Amino acid sequence: MKTRYWVWIGATLAASAAAATAWVIQPALAPVQAPGPNDFDSASIARGARVTAQGDCMVCHTAAGGSPYAGGLPLRTPFGTIYTTNITPDPATGIGNWSLAAFTRALRHGVARDGHLLYPAFPYIHYTKMSTADINDAYAYLMTRTPVVYQAPDNDLLLPLRFRPFLAGWNLLYLRPGPVPEDPSQSYAWNRGRYLVDGAGHCASCHSALGPIGGERSPAFSGGNIDGWDAPALTALIQAPKPWTREQLAIYLRHGWSTEHGAAAGPMGPVAHSLSRVPEADTDAIATYIMSLQKPPASVPKPVASDDHARVAQGATLFAGACASCHGATAPMMAAGGRPSLALSTAVNSERADNLIQIVLNGVPWSHAQQSTFMPPFAATLTDAQIASIAAYVRADIGKRPAWNSVEQRVNDIRKENQQ
Repeated sequence: MKTRYWVWIGATLAASAAAATAWVIQPALAPVQAPGPNDFDSASIARGARVTAQGDCMVCHTAAGGSPYAGGLPLRTPFGTIYTTNITPDPATGIGNWSLAAFTRALRHGVARDGHLLYPAFPYIHYTKMSTADINDAYAYLMTRTPVVYQAPDNDLLLPLRFRPFLAGWNLLYLRPGPVPEDPSQSYAWNRGRYLVDGAGHCASCHSALGPIGGERSPAFSGGNIDGWDAPALTALIQAPKPWTREQLAIYLRHGWSTEHGAAAGPMGPVAHSLSRVPEADTDAIATYIMSLQKPPASVPKPVASDDHARVAQGATLFAGACASCHGATAPMMAAGGRPSLALSTAVNSERADNLIQIVLNGVPWSHAQQSTFMPPFAATLTDAQIASIAAYVRADIGKRPAWNSVEQRVNDIRKENQQ
């Protein structure tokens, strides 16, 4: 029996080593002449615009003040900073000399045209589930964008991770190539929603916790953190003070705010802007699938009075001066605009104060004409102690929730992280 056991262990290790070697040794695919706009069907280009909006491609591949799809956006990870690449059809610095086969391999297997392995900040573990038709259309759309000559900065990662062959082991653990299977027992909208959520939408990339080497932990959608913002659990939407409905979630995805739950902020704001450009059927399908993932409501904590009365009192005074003109119960924006009370806000009801702190520090930028929400930043006008006091007041008096711990220290930490 012992001999068989060691034979099995040896065979398993040999198979794993062979598979890892196969991942490491990826051939370069021949460059092609950059295709022109007339090389693609207009209907395919239009469908590709929908696919890239579903995947939020422009947001990740556009640096602040940069050209669309030209890359250079810094993505902060626990292992360092990764800069997104240029995916315009520039042959020298973009993907202009990539064939459709090279583009497909990148999305399905995480391998660049020249054969090097891509970092999983590019969510190919989800894009691998996309259909051939959607990948072809995305290629047509991107290859007809304006070429931009731009080389993204070099990644700033821990030394071992700069050696890309290490990614072969990561792929063995987390990459499962193949389409999303349809469930015949579910509706078309449910199956469409799962395809978008698990594929192009890659929702689990933000809304799941990450393991020690950056892989998504199970169960999926149980909450994560992205760029210093907490991404709430998508499986607990009916546990909110006012439970989400499918209709409310679909409206939130399309417009970036809900009359029952508030506005999208942080990384979710650009996602909602991208989804505003897809057909309503897509956001309805996403909402249908996500609402099917809900866990039974947990017991809601009873209101607990804060024992830091001085801080809450100071927060009430600061709130009256800096916030009440928009967020007070009788403020015109609340009464006439149909805005929800802060008591319903996910940021106020979260287990951590991080998102509320981020919103107060950074505000909600008015980045495009269709956006329905705006809030000015207070990073330059409020101290860490003042923001902590406002957070304590909002949490205790408006939210009726147990006090957060070490809020002022979190404000200080988040301010420093944002500056970096």
